[in-house]
Amino acid sequence: MEITEIRISLHDDNKLKAFASVTFDDCFVVRGLKLIDGAKGIFVAMPSRKRPDGTYQDIAHPINSETRSWMEKLIVDAYEKEHKDIQSETEKELLE
Repeated sequence: MEITEIRISLHDDNKLKAFASVTFDDCFVVRGLKLIDGAKGIFVAMPSRKRPDGTYQDIAHPINSETRSWMEKLIVDAYEKEHKDIQSETEKELLE
C-alpha cells in the first residue's frame, strides 16, 4: 500500500489546524482527517461520527500502530510543508 496523494486544507483555528484527504494507490481516498494541535504537538485525528450516546467512533482508521505512525508522519510532513509554503507566500507579498 502506498499513499499517492495528500491534500491539505489549512484551517485557522486555535486547535484545528487543517483538514486532510489521503489517496491510497491512486484508487481509494479517505477524507475528513483533522490535524489537531494537542499537548504533544500536531497529531492526526481520523474521520469520525458522533454516536447517539455522545461518544465518537472512527469511520476509517489504521488497525496497527506501525501503519498509524507511517500515515501520521507523512500527513504531518505535508501539513508542515503547506503551512511553510503559505507563510513564505505571505512574507513575499508583504515585501512587494
